[in-house]
Amino acid sequence: MKKIAIIFLLLLAVQTIGFSQSLDEYLKVAAENNPELKAYFNDYLAALEKVPQVGTLPDPELSMGFFIRPMERFMGNQQADIQLMQMFPWFGMLKTQKDEASKMALAQFEVFQDARNRLFFQVKNTWYEMYRLEEDIRITEENLEILKQYERLALIRFQSAGVGGSSSSSGMQGTSNMSSGSSTSSSSSMGSMGGGMTSGTSGKTSAKSNPPMSSSASMGEGKSGMSDVLRVRIEIKELENTLALLRDSRVPLVAEFNQLLNRNIDEVVSIADSLTDTALPLERLAILDSITQNNPMLKMLNAEEEAYEAQKKMAKLEGRPMLGAGLNYMPFSPRPENGMLMGGDDMVMPMVRLTIPIYRKKYNALQKEAELRQLAVQQRRENTVKQLSTEWSGAMRDLDDANRRTRLYREQTDLAKQTLNLLMTSYATDGRDFEEVLRIQQQLLNYQLKLIEAIVDQHTTIAVLENLEGSNDLMVK
Repeated sequence: MKKIAIIFLLLLAVQTIGFSQSLDEYLKVAAENNPELKAYFNDYLAALEKVPQVGTLPDPELSMGFFIRPMERFMGNQQADIQLMQMFPWFGMLKTQKDEASKMALAQFEVFQDARNRLFFQVKNTWYEMYRLEEDIRITEENLEILKQYERLALIRFQSAGVGGSSSSSGMQGTSNMSSGSSTSSSSSMGSMGGGMTSGTSGKTSAKSNPPMSSSASMGEGKSGMSDVLRVRIEIKELENTLALLRDSRVPLVAEFNQLLNRNIDEVVSIADSLTDTALPLERLAILDSITQNNPMLKMLNAEEEAYEAQKKMAKLEGRPMLGAGLNYMPFSPRPENGMLMGGDDMVMPMVRLTIPIYRKKYNALQKEAELRQLAVQQRRENTVKQLSTEWSGAMRDLDDANRRTRLYREQTDLAKQTLNLLMTSYATDGRDFEEVLRIQQQLLNYQLKLIEAIVDQHTTIAVLENLEGSNDLMVK
């Protein structure tokens, strides 16, 4: 049991390269606390207890018989008949039985290993989902603040357009009142307002035409500015609703994560500040070879095949005779005869017993059963190898796709930022293309979110490969 405990502690010492320290600790907590994993390990311990059960001799048999009335024999009156017998299986039977039980225990251990790997994958996957959620919240909050800045900017431009329109209207009324004065004064006033006209007639014409153009332009700019304000407020409302949904999504993810660790569902979970790109330290085919050699389910099937091979040998040995050795003890008391006591000496008789397995149909069926089970395991292993190869191929495709998307969205994010800077400069200068500013800002938000998703998909795919390979050290940053 001490050796088993040491093995279990070694299993709990999870070696992860590239994970943050918090995730490493969470994996250890999950291995120590998860009740399902504990159940699998107890199944393995129970299977180990089978080895000493089948590796010992059958219990000796003791039979005793007492005569109510002593049986008269020539040697005296027999009081009882006591027999002690020990049966011995055919040579090699005990060793084969222990070997079969050990292989079955090893198969159960690999089931535990597979359950541990699946648990670790669930912990990693949920932890990565929480990281993506927190990054989505952070990016959405940043974009919401940017939209609020856009709203303030559009509002300032709208207010400025309104003030300009009021001034133009006042100037138009003043010019209309001044039109009844001298032509010199009128032409001087009109020339200063925008014409540079030299004749009084031209000045009057300018006074009548220019102010209405200025007023309509101001009104148009004011309408455009107000539409910009409303448009950005629509975007803000949508983003606030998205942000509320993201924040509400924290609760079920945290509860799921804590459930895997067998903790209270409202325990605080710490998340890494950032995840970087990943790379595989091995060639793709080398990873596939490692999967086909180290996958726990394949190891379990290998152990079962060896166990059924031992069962075939056991079936042959069970068809051999069993030997028994023992003693027969018969106590006697003296028997009176013609006034004399006759006999009375106890008798001890060695005994040998031999079973004769003549009904061969049973033993042949046992061998056939073991052969068929072994064949079934071989076929199941072949199918498992194909499934693992398919999953490996899919994981490699997903990893390539995640790597491509990571590069793409980094480039798209940089281009969107450059485009946004140019549009903001244009808008600050002449107030145009505000709708395009909002569209590019929405694209930038999408690219940022998709970049985080691609990075998380990289790590999740690595976790899939680790689960297939049965290790936790494939990731290298």
